[in-house]
Amino acid sequence: MRVVTRHRFAAATAAVAAIAIAFILAGCVQGPLDPARAEAELDRLVQKIQPKEARLDASALAEAVPAQSVADTLPDIRKYPIVVDSLAAGAVSAEIFSSTEKSGSGTDGCLVEIARDFNDRGFRIAGGGVAQVRIRSIPSGTAYEYIAYGKYLPDGFTPSNHLWIQMVKAAGVPVTAIAERLVGNTAGIVMKEEVYAGLQKKYGAVEVPGIINAVAEGSLAMGYTNPFASSTGLNFLVTVLETFAKGDQKKLLSPEVVSAFEAFQKGVPFVSLTTMQMRDSVQRGGSLDAFIMEYQTFVNTEVLKRGYRFIPFGYAHENPLYAIGTPDAQRRAVLSLFADFVRSPSSQAIAKRYGFEKDLSWQPLTALPPGDLLVKAQKLWKEKKDLGRPVVAVFLSDVSGSMDGARIKALKEALTRGSAFVDPRNSIGLASFSSDVTKILPVRQFTEEQKALFLSAVKGMSAGGNTAMYDGIMVALQMLVEQRRQVPDAKLLLFVLTDGETNRGLVFDRVSQVIAALGVPVYTIAYGENVSELSRLSSLNEAANLKADPLDIAYQIGALLNAEM
Repeated sequence: MRVVTRHRFAAATAAVAAIAIAFILAGCVQGPLDPARAEAELDRLVQKIQPKEARLDASALAEAVPAQSVADTLPDIRKYPIVVDSLAAGAVSAEIFSSTEKSGSGTDGCLVEIARDFNDRGFRIAGGGVAQVRIRSIPSGTAYEYIAYGKYLPDGFTPSNHLWIQMVKAAGVPVTAIAERLVGNTAGIVMKEEVYAGLQKKYGAVEVPGIINAVAEGSLAMGYTNPFASSTGLNFLVTVLETFAKGDQKKLLSPEVVSAFEAFQKGVPFVSLTTMQMRDSVQRGGSLDAFIMEYQTFVNTEVLKRGYRFIPFGYAHENPLYAIGTPDAQRRAVLSLFADFVRSPSSQAIAKRYGFEKDLSWQPLTALPPGDLLVKAQKLWKEKKDLGRPVVAVFLSDVSGSMDGARIKALKEALTRGSAFVDPRNSIGLASFSSDVTKILPVRQFTEEQKALFLSAVKGMSAGGNTAMYDGIMVALQMLVEQRRQVPDAKLLLFVLTDGETNRGLVFDRVSQVIAALGVPVYTIAYGENVSELSRLSSLNEAANLKADPLDIAYQIGALLNAEM
Protein backbone atom coordinates (compact mmCIF):
# COMPACT_ATOMS: atom_id res chain seq x y z
CA MET A 1 0.00 0.00 0.00
CA ARG A 2 2.81 2.38 0.82
CA VAL A 3 4.46 1.60 -2.54
CA VAL A 4 1.28 2.64 -4.39
CA THR A 5 1.14 5.82 -2.33
CA ARG A 6 4.74 6.66 -3.17
CA HIS A 7 4.04 6.10 -6.86
CA ARG A 8 1.00 8.33 -6.71
CA PHE A 9 3.00 10.99 -4.85
CA ALA A 10 5.80 10.82 -7.41
CA ALA A 11 3.32 11.09 -10.25
CA ALA A 12 1.63 14.07 -8.62
CA THR A 13 4.99 15.75 -8.01
CA ALA A 14 5.99 15.25 -11.64
CA ALA A 15 2.67 16.65 -12.80
CA VAL A 16 3.07 19.75 -10.63
CA ALA A 17 6.63 20.25 -11.90
CA ALA A 18 5.47 19.87 -15.51
CA ILE A 19 2.71 22.42 -14.95
CA ALA A 20 5.19 24.85 -13.35
CA ILE A 21 7.60 24.48 -16.25
CA ALA A 22 4.76 24.96 -18.70
CA PHE A 23 3.72 28.17 -16.94
CA ILE A 24 7.29 29.44 -16.98
CA LEU A 25 7.70 28.64 -20.64
CA ALA A 26 4.37 30.25 -21.44
CA GLY A 27 5.61 33.47 -19.90
CA CYS A 28 3.23 33.26 -16.95
CA VAL A 29 5.98 33.12 -14.29
CA GLN A 30 8.46 35.94 -13.93
CA GLY A 31 12.15 35.43 -13.33
CA PRO A 32 15.26 34.69 -15.39
CA LEU A 33 15.52 31.55 -17.49
CA ASP A 34 18.58 29.33 -17.53
CA PRO A 35 20.06 28.52 -20.97
CA ALA A 36 18.61 25.00 -21.15
CA ARG A 37 15.06 26.17 -20.46
CA ALA A 38 15.56 29.08 -22.84
CA GLU A 39 16.52 26.67 -25.62
CA ALA A 40 13.47 24.54 -24.89
CA GLU A 41 11.25 27.61 -25.06
CA LEU A 42 12.95 28.73 -28.26
CA ASP A 43 12.25 25.39 -29.92
CA ARG A 44 8.62 25.53 -28.80
CA LEU A 45 8.14 29.06 -30.17
CA VAL A 46 9.76 28.26 -33.52
CA GLN A 47 7.61 25.17 -33.89
CA LYS A 48 4.57 27.40 -33.43
CA ILE A 49 5.92 30.03 -35.88
CA GLN A 50 6.41 27.42 -38.61
CA PRO A 51 9.03 29.21 -40.70
CA LYS A 52 9.19 28.64 -44.44
CA GLU A 53 12.21 27.20 -46.21
CA ALA A 54 13.50 28.93 -49.36
CA ARG A 55 14.88 26.99 -52.29
CA LEU A 56 17.88 28.59 -53.92
CA ASP A 57 18.92 27.76 -57.44
CA ALA A 58 22.67 27.25 -57.40
CA SER A 59 22.80 27.75 -61.16
CA ALA A 60 21.71 31.40 -60.79
CA LEU A 61 24.69 32.59 -58.82
CA ALA A 62 25.25 36.32 -58.52
CA GLU A 63 28.44 37.96 -59.68
CA ALA A 64 31.12 38.11 -57.03
CA VAL A 65 31.63 41.40 -55.19
CA PRO A 66 35.18 42.74 -55.45
CA ALA A 67 37.24 42.47 -52.28
CA GLN A 68 37.03 45.61 -50.18
CA SER A 69 38.71 47.13 -47.18
CA VAL A 70 36.97 49.30 -44.63
CA ALA A 71 38.76 52.25 -46.23
CA ASP A 72 36.97 51.51 -49.53
CA THR A 73 33.63 52.13 -47.82
CA LEU A 74 34.52 55.40 -46.12
CA PRO A 75 31.53 57.69 -46.67
CA ASP A 76 31.53 61.19 -48.07
CA ILE A 77 33.27 63.38 -45.48
CA ARG A 78 30.04 65.40 -45.16
CA LYS A 79 28.72 62.54 -43.04
CA TYR A 80 30.87 63.98 -40.22
CA PRO A 81 29.54 67.47 -39.58
CA ILE A 82 31.30 70.79 -39.30
CA VAL A 83 30.18 71.72 -35.77
CA VAL A 84 31.97 75.08 -35.72
CA ASP A 85 32.27 77.03 -38.96
CA SER A 86 34.10 80.13 -40.10
CA LEU A 87 32.17 83.36 -39.46
CA ALA A 88 34.17 86.06 -41.24
CA ALA A 89 34.00 86.54 -45.01
CA GLY A 90 37.43 86.26 -46.58
CA ALA A 91 38.93 84.81 -43.40
CA VAL A 92 41.90 82.45 -43.31
CA SER A 93 40.16 79.27 -42.21
CA ALA A 94 41.80 76.07 -40.98
CA GLU A 95 39.80 72.85 -40.77
CA ILE A 96 40.48 70.58 -37.80
CA PHE A 97 39.43 66.95 -37.32
CA SER A 98 38.44 66.64 -33.63
CA SER A 99 37.64 63.56 -31.55
CA THR A 100 33.98 63.33 -30.57
CA GLU A 101 34.29 63.52 -26.77
CA LYS A 102 35.31 67.16 -27.13
CA SER A 103 33.45 68.16 -30.34
CA GLY A 104 30.00 66.73 -29.71
CA SER A 105 27.03 68.25 -27.93
CA GLY A 106 26.10 68.70 -24.27
CA THR A 107 28.85 67.43 -21.97
CA ASP A 108 30.92 66.47 -25.03
CA GLY A 109 31.02 70.03 -26.42
CA CYS A 110 34.17 71.48 -24.81
CA LEU A 111 36.08 72.31 -28.01
CA VAL A 112 32.89 73.51 -29.69
CA GLU A 113 32.44 76.22 -27.06
CA ILE A 114 36.11 77.20 -27.13
CA ALA A 115 36.30 77.31 -30.94
CA ARG A 116 33.18 79.47 -31.21
CA ASP A 117 34.72 81.85 -28.69
CA PHE A 118 37.94 81.91 -30.75
CA ASN A 119 36.08 82.70 -33.98
CA ASP A 120 34.07 85.44 -32.25
CA ARG A 121 37.27 87.21 -31.16
CA GLY A 122 38.40 87.93 -34.74
CA PHE A 123 42.10 87.29 -34.10
CA ARG A 124 44.41 88.23 -36.95
CA ILE A 125 47.49 86.48 -38.23
CA ALA A 126 50.63 88.19 -39.52
CA GLY A 127 49.63 89.91 -42.75
CA GLY A 128 46.22 90.93 -41.44
CA GLY A 129 43.95 87.98 -42.26
CA VAL A 130 41.19 87.09 -39.78
CA ALA A 131 41.94 83.69 -38.18
CA GLN A 132 39.06 81.21 -38.08
CA VAL A 133 38.75 77.48 -37.41
CA ARG A 134 36.32 74.91 -38.75
CA ILE A 135 35.86 71.96 -36.37
CA ARG A 136 34.77 68.65 -37.88
CA SER A 137 33.53 66.12 -35.28
CA ILE A 138 34.82 62.65 -36.17
CA PRO A 139 36.00 59.61 -34.13
CA SER A 140 39.78 59.44 -33.88
CA GLY A 141 40.05 56.02 -35.55
CA THR A 142 37.85 57.07 -38.46
CA ALA A 143 39.77 60.32 -38.84
CA TYR A 144 42.99 58.32 -39.01
CA GLU A 145 41.56 56.22 -41.85
CA TYR A 146 40.60 59.28 -43.92
CA ILE A 147 44.09 60.72 -43.43
CA ALA A 148 46.16 57.53 -43.77
CA TYR A 149 44.38 56.42 -46.94
CA GLY A 150 44.41 59.88 -48.48
CA LYS A 151 40.62 60.09 -48.65
CA TYR A 152 40.49 63.55 -47.08
CA LEU A 153 43.18 65.69 -45.47
CA PRO A 154 42.21 68.37 -42.93
CA ASP A 155 44.59 71.16 -42.01
CA GLY A 156 44.82 69.90 -38.42
CA PHE A 157 44.02 66.79 -36.39
CA THR A 158 43.36 66.63 -32.65
CA PRO A 159 42.74 62.98 -31.69
CA SER A 160 42.28 61.91 -28.10
CA ASN A 161 45.84 60.65 -27.77
CA HIS A 162 49.19 60.52 -29.59
CA LEU A 163 48.83 56.89 -30.72
CA TRP A 164 46.89 57.92 -33.83
CA ILE A 165 49.54 60.53 -34.66
CA GLN A 166 52.15 57.76 -34.54
CA MET A 167 50.06 55.72 -36.97
CA VAL A 168 49.57 58.67 -39.33
CA LYS A 169 53.35 59.10 -39.40
CA ALA A 170 53.75 55.39 -40.20
CA ALA A 171 51.35 55.82 -43.13
CA GLY A 172 53.79 58.31 -44.63
CA VAL A 173 51.63 61.40 -44.19
CA PRO A 174 53.65 64.49 -43.18
CA VAL A 175 52.69 65.89 -39.77
CA THR A 176 53.88 68.91 -37.80
CA ALA A 177 53.34 69.36 -34.07
CA ILE A 178 51.34 72.49 -33.24
CA ALA A 179 50.62 71.62 -29.58
CA GLU A 180 51.43 68.38 -27.78
CA ARG A 181 48.55 69.03 -25.40
CA LEU A 182 45.31 71.03 -25.76
CA VAL A 183 43.25 69.61 -22.88
CA GLY A 184 44.10 66.77 -20.53
CA ASN A 185 42.13 63.55 -20.19
CA THR A 186 42.80 60.08 -18.84
CA ALA A 187 41.86 56.57 -19.95
CA GLY A 188 40.72 54.30 -17.17
CA ILE A 189 39.06 51.08 -16.10
CA VAL A 190 35.67 51.69 -14.53
CA MET A 191 34.80 49.02 -11.97
CA LYS A 192 31.83 48.26 -9.75
CA GLU A 193 32.56 49.06 -6.11
CA GLU A 194 31.74 45.55 -4.90
CA VAL A 195 34.05 44.03 -7.53
CA TYR A 196 36.79 46.49 -6.57
CA ALA A 197 36.39 45.53 -2.90
CA GLY A 198 36.64 41.83 -3.78
CA LEU A 199 39.86 42.34 -5.76
CA GLN A 200 41.28 44.52 -2.99
CA LYS A 201 40.62 41.78 -0.46
CA LYS A 202 42.20 39.17 -2.72
CA TYR A 203 45.19 41.08 -4.12
CA GLY A 204 45.67 44.10 -1.85
CA ALA A 205 46.19 47.10 -4.13
CA VAL A 206 43.91 47.15 -7.18
CA GLU A 207 46.21 48.11 -10.05
CA VAL A 208 46.07 47.63 -13.80
CA PRO A 209 48.45 44.61 -14.03
CA GLY A 210 46.43 42.81 -11.36
CA ILE A 211 43.16 43.61 -13.13
CA ILE A 212 44.52 42.28 -16.42
CA ASN A 213 45.67 39.08 -14.70
CA ALA A 214 42.26 38.71 -13.02
CA VAL A 215 40.62 38.86 -16.46
CA ALA A 216 43.08 36.27 -17.80
CA GLU A 217 42.31 34.02 -14.82
CA GLY A 218 38.58 34.26 -15.54
CA SER A 219 37.67 35.97 -12.26
CA LEU A 220 36.64 39.30 -13.81
CA ALA A 221 34.22 39.95 -16.71
CA MET A 222 35.54 43.00 -18.53
CA GLY A 223 34.57 44.90 -21.68
CA TYR A 224 36.56 47.27 -23.83
CA THR A 225 36.25 49.20 -27.06
CA ASN A 226 37.32 48.34 -30.61
CA PRO A 227 41.00 49.37 -31.02
CA PHE A 228 40.41 50.10 -34.72
CA ALA A 229 37.92 52.86 -33.86
CA SER A 230 38.40 53.92 -30.24
CA SER A 231 41.35 55.83 -28.74
CA THR A 232 40.66 54.28 -25.35
CA GLY A 233 40.40 50.83 -26.93
CA LEU A 234 43.72 51.19 -28.76
CA ASN A 235 45.34 52.53 -25.59
CA PHE A 236 44.01 49.57 -23.61
CA LEU A 237 45.13 46.99 -26.18
CA VAL A 238 48.69 48.35 -26.09
CA THR A 239 48.59 48.54 -22.28
CA VAL A 240 47.57 44.86 -22.07
CA LEU A 241 50.37 43.83 -24.44
CA GLU A 242 52.92 46.00 -22.58
CA THR A 243 51.82 44.48 -19.28
CA PHE A 244 52.49 40.97 -20.57
CA ALA A 245 55.77 42.17 -22.16
CA LYS A 246 56.80 43.70 -18.80
CA GLY A 247 57.29 47.07 -20.48
CA ASP A 248 59.67 45.80 -23.19
CA GLN A 249 58.19 47.03 -26.48
CA LYS A 250 60.54 44.74 -28.43
CA LYS A 251 58.57 41.82 -26.97
CA LEU A 252 55.14 43.35 -27.61
CA LEU A 253 54.27 40.79 -30.31
CA SER A 254 56.44 37.93 -29.06
CA PRO A 255 54.95 34.39 -28.86
CA GLU A 256 54.78 34.48 -25.04
CA VAL A 257 52.93 37.83 -25.07
CA VAL A 258 50.54 36.61 -27.77
CA SER A 259 49.83 33.50 -25.70
CA ALA A 260 49.11 35.60 -22.61
CA PHE A 261 46.85 37.88 -24.68
CA GLU A 262 44.84 34.87 -25.86
CA ALA A 263 44.29 33.87 -22.22
CA PHE A 264 43.22 37.43 -21.45
CA GLN A 265 40.67 37.46 -24.26
CA LYS A 266 38.82 34.51 -22.71
CA GLY A 267 37.65 36.86 -19.95
CA VAL A 268 36.38 39.55 -22.33
CA PRO A 269 32.69 39.04 -23.14
CA PHE A 270 32.09 42.38 -24.86
CA VAL A 271 33.95 44.64 -27.27
CA SER A 272 31.97 47.74 -28.24
CA LEU A 273 32.62 49.84 -31.32
CA THR A 274 33.14 53.15 -29.51
CA THR A 275 33.36 54.63 -26.03
CA MET A 276 29.95 56.24 -26.59
CA GLN A 277 28.42 52.81 -27.25
CA MET A 278 30.10 51.51 -24.09
CA ARG A 279 28.60 54.43 -22.17
CA ASP A 280 25.14 53.71 -23.61
CA SER A 281 25.44 50.03 -22.68
CA VAL A 282 26.32 50.93 -19.08
CA GLN A 283 23.42 53.39 -18.86
CA ARG A 284 21.07 50.61 -19.97
CA GLY A 285 22.28 48.44 -17.10
CA GLY A 286 24.95 46.26 -18.72
CA SER A 287 26.24 43.25 -16.78
CA LEU A 288 29.99 43.86 -16.99
CA ASP A 289 32.14 43.91 -13.85
CA ALA A 290 34.49 46.44 -15.43
CA PHE A 291 34.92 48.37 -18.66
CA ILE A 292 37.10 51.13 -20.08
CA MET A 293 36.25 54.79 -20.47
CA GLU A 294 37.87 58.22 -20.51
CA TYR A 295 37.66 60.17 -17.26
CA GLN A 296 35.78 63.06 -18.87
CA THR A 297 33.05 60.65 -20.00
CA PHE A 298 33.06 58.91 -16.61
CA VAL A 299 32.38 62.07 -14.59
CA ASN A 300 29.62 63.14 -16.98
CA THR A 301 27.73 59.81 -16.92
CA GLU A 302 25.04 60.03 -14.25
CA VAL A 303 24.72 56.30 -13.57
CA LEU A 304 28.45 56.08 -12.73
CA LYS A 305 28.46 58.77 -10.06
CA ARG A 306 27.72 56.21 -7.35
CA GLY A 307 28.97 52.66 -6.97
CA TYR A 308 31.92 52.76 -9.39
CA ARG A 309 35.70 53.27 -9.18
CA PHE A 310 37.95 54.78 -11.88
CA ILE A 311 41.44 53.23 -12.24
CA PRO A 312 43.75 55.12 -14.69
CA PHE A 313 45.81 53.20 -17.24
CA GLY A 314 48.07 53.53 -20.24
CA TYR A 315 49.03 56.66 -22.16
CA ALA A 316 47.76 60.11 -21.28
CA HIS A 317 44.97 61.45 -23.48
CA GLU A 318 46.48 64.87 -24.06
CA ASN A 319 44.43 65.76 -27.16
CA PRO A 320 47.41 66.99 -29.19
CA LEU A 321 47.02 69.21 -32.26
CA TYR A 322 49.08 68.44 -35.36
CA ALA A 323 49.12 70.00 -38.81
CA ILE A 324 48.39 67.35 -41.44
CA GLY A 325 50.08 67.25 -44.83
CA THR A 326 51.46 70.56 -45.96
CA PRO A 327 48.98 73.37 -45.18
CA ASP A 328 50.26 76.80 -46.19
CA ALA A 329 51.93 79.17 -43.74
CA GLN A 330 48.73 81.16 -43.12
CA ARG A 331 46.68 78.13 -42.08
CA ARG A 332 49.53 76.85 -39.90
CA ALA A 333 49.52 80.27 -38.25
CA VAL A 334 45.76 79.89 -37.60
CA LEU A 335 46.37 76.48 -36.01
CA SER A 336 49.08 77.98 -33.76
CA LEU A 337 46.86 80.89 -32.71
CA PHE A 338 44.03 78.48 -31.92
CA ALA A 339 46.29 76.18 -29.90
CA ASP A 340 47.49 79.14 -27.84
CA PHE A 341 43.87 80.19 -27.27
CA VAL A 342 42.82 76.70 -26.13
CA ARG A 343 45.72 76.62 -23.67
CA SER A 344 44.89 80.07 -22.23
CA PRO A 345 43.61 80.18 -18.61
CA SER A 346 40.06 81.11 -19.64
CA SER A 347 39.79 78.20 -22.11
CA GLN A 348 41.34 75.76 -19.64
CA ALA A 349 38.69 76.81 -17.11
CA ILE A 350 36.05 75.86 -19.68
CA ALA A 351 37.78 72.51 -20.21
CA LYS A 352 37.69 71.80 -16.47
CA ARG A 353 33.97 72.56 -16.43
CA TYR A 354 33.49 69.83 -19.03
CA GLY A 355 35.52 67.30 -17.01
CA PHE A 356 38.95 67.67 -18.61
CA GLU A 357 42.23 68.55 -16.88
CA LYS A 358 41.61 66.41 -13.79
CA ASP A 359 44.78 65.56 -11.86
CA LEU A 360 44.43 61.89 -10.94
CA SER A 361 47.95 61.61 -9.48
CA TRP A 362 49.11 58.69 -11.58
CA GLN A 363 52.12 57.99 -13.77
CA PRO A 364 51.10 57.35 -17.41
CA LEU A 365 53.12 55.32 -19.87
CA THR A 366 55.39 57.69 -21.76
CA ALA A 367 57.39 55.85 -24.42
CA LEU A 368 55.04 55.83 -27.42
CA PRO A 369 55.32 52.73 -29.64
CA PRO A 370 56.14 53.39 -33.29
CA GLY A 371 53.12 53.58 -35.59
CA ASP A 372 53.95 50.42 -37.53
CA LEU A 373 53.99 48.46 -34.26
CA LEU A 374 50.55 49.85 -33.40
CA VAL A 375 49.22 48.72 -36.79
CA LYS A 376 50.60 45.24 -36.13
CA ALA A 377 48.98 45.25 -32.67
CA GLN A 378 45.60 45.99 -34.28
CA LYS A 379 46.09 43.09 -36.69
CA LEU A 380 47.03 40.82 -33.79
CA TRP A 381 43.83 41.81 -32.00
CA LYS A 382 41.70 40.96 -35.04
CA GLU A 383 43.41 37.58 -35.47
CA LYS A 384 43.40 36.54 -31.82
CA LYS A 385 40.35 38.16 -30.26
CA ASP A 386 38.16 35.07 -30.89
CA LEU A 387 40.89 32.63 -29.80
CA GLY A 388 40.45 30.46 -32.85
CA ARG A 389 36.79 29.85 -32.03
CA PRO A 390 34.60 29.45 -35.12
CA VAL A 391 32.37 32.48 -35.68
CA VAL A 392 28.80 31.76 -36.73
CA ALA A 393 26.44 34.55 -37.78
CA VAL A 394 22.94 34.85 -39.17
CA PHE A 395 21.76 37.93 -41.04
CA LEU A 396 18.05 38.55 -40.51
CA SER A 397 16.46 40.95 -43.01
CA ASP A 398 13.21 42.86 -42.73
CA VAL A 399 11.36 42.51 -46.07
CA SER A 400 8.00 43.86 -44.86
CA GLY A 401 6.02 46.52 -46.70
CA SER A 402 7.39 49.37 -44.57
CA MET A 403 10.86 48.58 -45.98
CA ASP A 404 9.76 49.05 -49.61
CA GLY A 405 11.61 51.54 -51.78
CA ALA A 406 14.80 53.20 -50.56
CA ARG A 407 15.05 51.13 -47.37
CA ILE A 408 15.07 47.69 -49.00
CA LYS A 409 17.49 48.99 -51.64
CA ALA A 410 19.85 50.26 -48.91
CA LEU A 411 19.51 46.99 -46.96
CA LYS A 412 20.44 44.92 -50.01
CA GLU A 413 23.42 47.14 -50.76
CA ALA A 414 24.60 46.91 -47.15
CA LEU A 415 24.41 43.09 -47.14
CA THR A 416 26.12 42.88 -50.52
CA ARG A 417 28.99 45.18 -49.62
CA GLY A 418 29.22 43.83 -46.08
CA SER A 419 29.77 40.29 -47.37
CA ALA A 420 33.23 41.36 -48.52
CA PHE A 421 34.31 41.67 -44.87
CA VAL A 422 33.30 38.16 -43.77
CA ASP A 423 36.25 35.85 -43.24
CA PRO A 424 35.72 32.72 -45.39
CA ARG A 425 36.59 30.58 -42.37
CA ASN A 426 33.42 31.78 -40.64
CA SER A 427 29.91 30.42 -41.16
CA ILE A 428 26.95 32.48 -42.33
CA GLY A 429 23.19 31.97 -42.65
CA LEU A 430 20.41 34.20 -43.96
CA ALA A 431 16.74 34.59 -43.01
CA SER A 432 14.02 37.17 -43.61
CA PHE A 433 10.72 38.20 -42.11
CA SER A 434 7.56 40.03 -43.11
CA SER A 435 4.18 38.53 -42.20
CA ASP A 436 5.98 35.18 -42.12
CA VAL A 437 9.55 34.06 -41.52
CA THR A 438 11.70 32.42 -44.17
CA LYS A 439 14.94 30.55 -43.66
CA ILE A 440 16.67 31.52 -46.88
CA LEU A 441 20.17 30.13 -46.51
CA PRO A 442 21.23 27.45 -44.01
CA VAL A 443 24.28 28.24 -41.89
CA ARG A 444 27.37 27.01 -43.69
CA GLN A 445 31.02 28.02 -44.01
CA PHE A 446 31.32 31.16 -46.14
CA THR A 447 33.04 29.51 -49.07
CA GLU A 448 32.86 31.07 -52.53
CA GLU A 449 29.76 28.98 -53.26
CA GLN A 450 28.04 29.99 -50.01
CA LYS A 451 28.93 33.63 -50.66
CA ALA A 452 27.51 33.44 -54.19
CA LEU A 453 24.28 31.88 -52.88
CA PHE A 454 24.11 34.60 -50.22
CA LEU A 455 24.50 37.36 -52.82
CA SER A 456 21.92 35.78 -55.12
CA ALA A 457 19.43 35.53 -52.26
CA VAL A 458 20.00 39.16 -51.30
CA LYS A 459 19.62 40.28 -54.90
CA GLY A 460 16.21 38.56 -55.11
CA MET A 461 14.75 40.16 -51.96
CA SER A 462 11.57 42.25 -52.33
CA ALA A 463 9.40 43.98 -49.72
CA GLY A 464 5.75 43.43 -48.78
CA GLY A 465 3.47 42.37 -45.91
CA ASN A 466 3.42 42.94 -42.16
CA THR A 467 6.36 42.92 -39.72
CA ALA A 468 6.85 39.88 -37.46
CA MET A 469 10.31 40.91 -36.24
CA TYR A 470 10.45 38.89 -33.04
CA ASP A 471 9.18 35.79 -34.85
CA GLY A 472 12.14 36.28 -37.20
CA ILE A 473 14.54 36.72 -34.31
CA MET A 474 13.37 33.47 -32.71
CA VAL A 475 13.91 31.56 -35.96
CA ALA A 476 17.34 33.11 -36.54
CA LEU A 477 18.39 32.36 -32.95
CA GLN A 478 17.35 28.74 -33.40
CA MET A 479 19.54 28.54 -36.52
CA LEU A 480 22.44 29.74 -34.38
CA VAL A 481 21.69 27.55 -31.37
CA GLU A 482 21.55 24.48 -33.63
CA GLN A 483 25.10 25.32 -34.71
CA ARG A 484 26.19 25.65 -31.08
CA ARG A 485 24.80 22.18 -30.39
CA GLN A 486 27.13 20.87 -33.09
CA VAL A 487 30.08 23.16 -32.29
CA PRO A 488 29.86 24.05 -28.57
CA ASP A 489 32.67 26.62 -28.59
CA ALA A 490 31.29 28.60 -31.55
CA LYS A 491 30.93 32.38 -31.17
CA LEU A 492 27.36 33.23 -32.21
CA LEU A 493 26.23 36.58 -33.65
CA LEU A 494 22.87 37.79 -34.95
CA PHE A 495 22.58 40.85 -37.21
CA VAL A 496 19.05 42.24 -37.62
CA LEU A 497 18.46 44.78 -40.39
CA THR A 498 15.05 46.40 -39.93
CA ASP A 499 13.01 49.55 -39.42
CA GLY A 500 11.83 48.05 -36.12
CA GLU A 501 8.12 48.65 -36.80
CA THR A 502 6.85 45.36 -35.36
CA ASN A 503 3.10 44.81 -35.85
CA ARG A 504 2.63 41.06 -35.94
CA GLY A 505 3.50 37.97 -33.89
CA LEU A 506 5.67 37.94 -30.78
CA VAL A 507 6.66 41.08 -28.84
CA PHE A 508 9.72 42.11 -26.84
CA ASP A 509 8.27 41.43 -23.39
CA ARG A 510 7.34 37.90 -24.43
CA VAL A 511 10.79 36.88 -25.68
CA SER A 512 13.31 39.14 -23.92
CA GLN A 513 14.12 36.57 -21.22
CA VAL A 514 14.73 33.91 -23.84
CA ILE A 515 17.07 36.16 -25.81
CA ALA A 516 18.95 37.21 -22.67
CA ALA A 517 19.36 33.64 -21.42
CA LEU A 518 20.68 32.39 -24.76
CA GLY A 519 23.48 34.95 -24.54
CA VAL A 520 23.70 35.63 -28.28
CA PRO A 521 24.58 39.28 -29.08
CA VAL A 522 21.88 40.81 -31.31
CA TYR A 523 23.32 43.62 -33.42
CA THR A 524 20.57 45.80 -34.88
CA ILE A 525 20.84 48.08 -37.90
CA ALA A 526 17.94 50.55 -37.82
CA TYR A 527 16.40 51.72 -41.11
CA GLY A 528 13.65 53.71 -39.41
CA GLU A 529 13.01 55.93 -36.42
CA ASN A 530 12.16 53.18 -33.92
CA VAL A 531 15.69 53.20 -32.54
CA SER A 532 14.69 52.82 -28.87
CA GLU A 533 13.03 49.46 -29.53
CA LEU A 534 16.10 48.14 -31.30
CA SER A 535 18.44 49.65 -28.74
CA ARG A 536 16.85 47.76 -25.85
CA LEU A 537 16.95 44.58 -27.97
CA SER A 538 20.70 44.97 -28.60
CA SER A 539 21.36 45.84 -24.96
CA LEU A 540 20.11 42.44 -23.74
CA ASN A 541 23.45 40.81 -24.56
CA GLU A 542 25.81 43.79 -24.91
CA ALA A 543 25.60 44.38 -28.67
CA ALA A 544 25.47 47.54 -30.77
CA ASN A 545 22.56 49.38 -32.36
CA LEU A 546 23.54 51.23 -35.53
CA LYS A 547 21.53 53.89 -37.32
CA ALA A 548 21.38 53.00 -41.02
CA ASP A 549 22.32 56.40 -42.36
CA PRO A 550 22.46 56.11 -46.18
CA LEU A 551 25.72 58.09 -46.19
CA ASP A 552 27.69 55.60 -44.11
CA ILE A 553 25.83 52.36 -43.42
CA ALA A 554 28.16 50.38 -45.70
CA TYR A 555 31.11 51.77 -43.71
CA GLN A 556 29.44 51.05 -40.35
CA ILE A 557 28.60 47.46 -41.28
CA GLY A 558 32.05 47.00 -42.79
CA ALA A 559 33.68 48.26 -39.59
CA LEU A 560 31.39 46.07 -37.46
CA LEU A 561 32.10 42.92 -39.47
CA ASN A 562 35.79 43.77 -39.67
CA ALA A 563 35.85 43.81 -35.87
CA GLU A 564 33.50 40.90 -35.18
CA MET A 565 34.17 38.49 -38.04
